Amino acid sequence: MQDDLPSVPSVDADQNQGIVTRRRALMMGAVTASAVVSIKPALAQTAGSVLNCEIPVPGNHAAGGFIAPDGTVVTADTPGAFPPAGRDFTGEEVLRAMNGRTLPGTSYDQSQAYVNYIRRLQSGQSGFTCYASLQMPR
Repeated sequence: MQDDLPSVPSVDADQNQGIVTRRRALMMGAVTASAVVSIKPALAQTAGSVLNCEIPVPGNHAAGGFIAPDGTVVTADTPGAFPPAGRDFTGEEVLRAMNGRTLPGTSYDQSQAYVNYIRRLQSGQSGFTCYASLQMPR
């Protein structure tokens, strides 16, 4: 079986040792290209799922709480606090809000309070995994 394979020299005999032949370089390029083709869809799917994940404001750990401008969860009678969002925000909406836009259906100040809340999320809280995924470089 081994004899059926074409022999591919890794170094030209006439040139200095360590210089890869043109044929070998082309073969390596073909392998690399096929790897890129197979990895790209997986990365695109991952990026899409990150943008579609959801973050509740507030999460289950603070259900019914209001959100203060600094992002802390407070009682409903706290002056300047905003009511719960009433819906989850997608990763894409949060990413836009973190880049200066407002979250859908909110005022500028309310959006800032919600974004501050999201930035305070910790491991184990609803929405943390989604928020952490948004922080990963793509």
